Amino acid sequence: MTAQEVKGDDYEVQYEPASTTVYFKGEISLGGPRDYAPIVNLLNEVAALQPRTITLNVKELAFLNSAGISMLSKFVLGMRKNKGTQLFVLGSKKTPWQGKSLKNLERLLPGLKLVVE
Repeated sequence: MTAQEVKGDDYEVQYEPASTTVYFKGEISLGGPRDYAPIVNLLNEVAALQPRTITLNVKELAFLNSAGISMLSKFVLGMRKNKGTQLFVLGSKKTPWQGKSLKNLERLLPGLKLVVE
């Protein structure tokens, strides 16, 4: 893997190899696909390792704009090809956008395990 962390002024996306977890923190409001490319590359590199599980922990992600939700959705759709990898998404009920938006990810990948608490 080339990068295990992507940082911006208001956010941080960090991969922890021991638990195969990608942590999203802060507020991500980037312009579009080109701006989200470093995060997409990090997610794709994790997926390319073909671990048994990948966890996307967004509990500390206060805001994600529509371009970011689209980026996450595309990643989840792409995970359909990784049949040997179980995808988990961890969210927080304290953050209003997560309950509604994360629920849609289950429709994109029926085997996805979503935990919003």
